[in-house]
Amino acid sequence: MSKDLTMKPLLNEKTYELSKSKNVFVFSVDTDANKHVIAKAVKAQFDVDVVSVNTAVSKGKKKRTMSISGKRSVNSYGHRSDFKKAYVTLKAGQSLPFFESIEEDEEKQAKTQERFDKAAEKQAQKETKGVKTDTGSKRRFLRSSKRPEGK
Repeated sequence: MSKDLTMKPLLNEKTYELSKSKNVFVFSVDTDANKHVIAKAVKAQFDVDVVSVNTAVSKGKKKRTMSISGKRSVNSYGHRSDFKKAYVTLKAGQSLPFFESIEEDEEKQAKTQERFDKAAEKQAQKETKGVKTDTGSKRRFLRSSKRPEGK
């Protein structure tokens, strides 16, 4: 049953931060799966060493729909199905390939930002070298100009 268990990785900001800081990966698994089965399935599918598995069952949300036909409106109630989250902690130095593309994109973005900052700095230096500050003549002109009385 180790490879038969369907595990869907949960990919969001919180799970990304958990994977970076604590080496914990989060999966959505069947509600009847236990920790031992989850650990065996992760080890078999990804060939990594599992340190611990924590699970949490999230209850499905209640939903209501209304159908209107003529003068009658009918409410029908239901709920989404429950699901179980498995927090799998891996051995130090091991990881799963879910967030590699995000990390590559961050590295590319950081490199382009560095290049942009360098180019902007060079442009600013060229502009400051090329501009001559001749504020003295303007001040003399402003002081010597005749202003209307009373203002």
